[in-house]
Amino acid sequence: MNDREFLADRFEAHRGHLKAVAYRMLGSLTEAEDAVQEAWLRLSRSEPDDVRNLGGWLTTVVGRVCLDMLRARTSRREEPLEARMPDPVVSPATGPDPEQAALLADSVGLALLVVLESLAPAERLAFVLHDMFAVPFEEIAPLVGRSPATARQLASRARRRVRGAAPVPDPDLARQREIVEAFLAAAHRGDFAGLVSVLDPEVVLRADAGALSGGLREVRGADNVAGQALAFRRHAPSTAHAALVNGLAGVVNTVNGEPSAVMSFTIAGGRIVEIDILADPARLARLDLAVLGD
Repeated sequence: MNDREFLADRFEAHRGHLKAVAYRMLGSLTEAEDAVQEAWLRLSRSEPDDVRNLGGWLTTVVGRVCLDMLRARTSRREEPLEARMPDPVVSPATGPDPEQAALLADSVGLALLVVLESLAPAERLAFVLHDMFAVPFEEIAPLVGRSPATARQLASRARRRVRGAAPVPDPDLARQREIVEAFLAAAHRGDFAGLVSVLDPEVVLRADAGALSGGLREVRGADNVAGQALAFRRHAPSTAHAALVNGLAGVVNTVNGEPSAVMSFTIAGGRIVEIDILADPARLARLDLAVLGD
């Protein structure tokens, strides 16, 4: 084995961790892969013998790459970050494969990713690296061009926002599935009261059908969400396939055998508090939805 092959093997040992960092930073599976590949290119051009902690070094490199990518989104005057549904990770209802499990460690549901999308790039970096991956503020500070104390403040602001906006899901997956099935059954029956009974009064539904269809839209309140669910079922009859979406109970809807939407349900206190739907045909086509074959 030559030196480059040895270096590549060392890098591959960290790939899953690095993709997990990048996914939390970017909310995009494709961009996360790009960020990890850029980290490899930078490693291959460096002097790795001078790196004492390769995993830590690669984590900060990926963080810097992701920060640059987030800032580039802003400089290109793209849509606001909060106006886009993050990419879902869809697994069979029986459980994720090892790669997906590594990507979703610590239960990174879509509800949390939606909140992360709304953070300023530096806040997101400080929160993700410190709170999710235990990177010291002394190592984060140079990435954002601030002092360690300021980096700590960035993470603190992000933490308050996350705690205030991202619900903590109930951990019982079987109970999650029961509630989702009750929601789907009520929608199928046209049972408005049945829908409201499984929805939190302050439930939020987010649906992203793509830029050509108006982008990300929100519906709030149990009555409004129940009404939207009934309207959707009447105008777009579909078949629901049980799945895990970012580790939580969800479904993949199909129309005539083709994926039409991925739905994630966040359940807290025994009721549905958030429903996140990706229905953008272009983005659905890029997802691995092999779960439909089960």
